[in-house]
Amino acid sequence: MNAYIFPGQGAQFSGMGLDLFEKSTEAQDLFKKANAILGFSITDIMFEGSAEDLKQTKVTQPAVFLHSVILSKVLGEEFKPDMVAGHSLGEFSALVANNTLSFEDGLKLVYKRAMAMQEACELEPSTMAAVLGLEDEIVEAVCAEIEGTVVAANYNCPGQLVISGDVKAVEAACEALKERGAKRAMILPVGGAFHSPLMEPARKELAAAIENTTFNIPSCPIYQNVSTFAVTDPEEIKKNLVFQLTAPVKWTQSVQNMINDGATNFTEIGPGKVLQGLVKKINRQMETASASI
Repeated sequence: MNAYIFPGQGAQFSGMGLDLFEKSTEAQDLFKKANAILGFSITDIMFEGSAEDLKQTKVTQPAVFLHSVILSKVLGEEFKPDMVAGHSLGEFSALVANNTLSFEDGLKLVYKRAMAMQEACELEPSTMAAVLGLEDEIVEAVCAEIEGTVVAANYNCPGQLVISGDVKAVEAACEALKERGAKRAMILPVGGAFHSPLMEPARKELAAAIENTTFNIPSCPIYQNVSTFAVTDPEEIKKNLVFQLTAPVKWTQSVQNMINDGATNFTEIGPGKVLQGLVKKINRQMETASASI
């Protein structure tokens, strides 16, 4: 069975999407439509901007979304998913790809999400850190002992977990985790505590926008970050999407469930190859590939 997976924030690169624009008139139409919806020329930044330009939250999230979604549409008949999943932001790309959301509504929600997250980041100094070489249970236990807000945020693959919270708590957790045997516990260059309770203001704002958006019955199941299981009910999809901002990304568990349900190959749609690497670390027997036109 064919599983298609969609990357999240961090996969962006300068020049992203330009090859699509040059090869496909359908891609050109969709990129132009995106510029009109956003009210600024995101294509100029994607195609010609620097890595620093692409780091702006209002640019990063829609840019990654557009690269993934437009590629899936340009693939046409070649795009035949039996199931989909997205890592954090990538979940929105997956929901457009399986026809739960329209292109326009998906982009509007992603932009709303980006701006709401940016505002939440500015309320309190916060960050994230990657922890390598420890079992999930140990990381969870250490976080629970730390004063302040720090939680497990991204279960990326066995032995790789990202924690998230206020700066002091994350720094204290990193020191404690090194003492417990972590190979590495390093602060990431991000501007906020994504997938933690500190995203609650953004969750409330996004919830209102999601509630006012039409969600259709998907053409194939999505394995969502919050639940990790196959979901096809639009109301359940909406609920999971709202809680995703403050809940951890359970990527390891989602991929394992996709494999348990029959997935034999995983195709990454969008910039980069990060998710393919994570799938291989979760199960080496899986076939992985990048989508291309």
